[in-house]
Amino acid sequence: MSQSKFRFALIAALIIFSTIRGISQTIFPDVLVKGTIQEQMNFLEEKTRIYEDYRAIREDMFQGIKKNAIDSLTKAKSRISGFVKLTGSLNVRIDSLNSNLKITKEELKEISRTKNSISVFGIKIDKALYNNIMWLIVAGLAFVLVIGFLTFKRNRTITVNTKKELKELNEEFEAYRKKTRLDREKMSMDHFKEVQKLKGL
Repeated sequence: MSQSKFRFALIAALIIFSTIRGISQTIFPDVLVKGTIQEQMNFLEEKTRIYEDYRAIREDMFQGIKKNAIDSLTKAKSRISGFVKLTGSLNVRIDSLNSNLKITKEELKEISRTKNSISVFGIKIDKALYNNIMWLIVAGLAFVLVIGFLTFKRNRTITVNTKKELKELNEEFEAYRKKTRLDREKMSMDHFKEVQKLKGL
């Protein structure tokens, strides 16, 4: 009788022990559900034992960590793929902006060149050079004008003096002519008188 009780107690203890062990094995720690991969690895490192260079891990924990790792890798790949697409899109945009910047710089350079140049007879001339040429021309014309004015003034003075001298010469000639005529008339009269005297004798 005591032997059957002992068997019954032993069977009951085994059943209870296996039930408790099964329940304890089904409990899944929160860190393996909510923690990061690093936290999960640290948990396994602390809670598992090493025997002859092998680490014993519960199958459910291994599968959970495996699933979590695969999920994390999938998310990371998805994010990396998104970043790659974003990088490609940004590179295209950067290339477009660089192209627009280059075009804008060329246009700005052309505008500056146009702003700083003047078209003369279809030839583009820099404004500074154009201004220098214009001032040289103006200075040359002013010099020619001054020289012309001085020459005109000198010629006018010479002309006035020449007219004055010519007038004086005409007056002298007229006086000389009158004097000569009078002298000739007087000489003619004297000659006539002498002839009359000779005839009278």
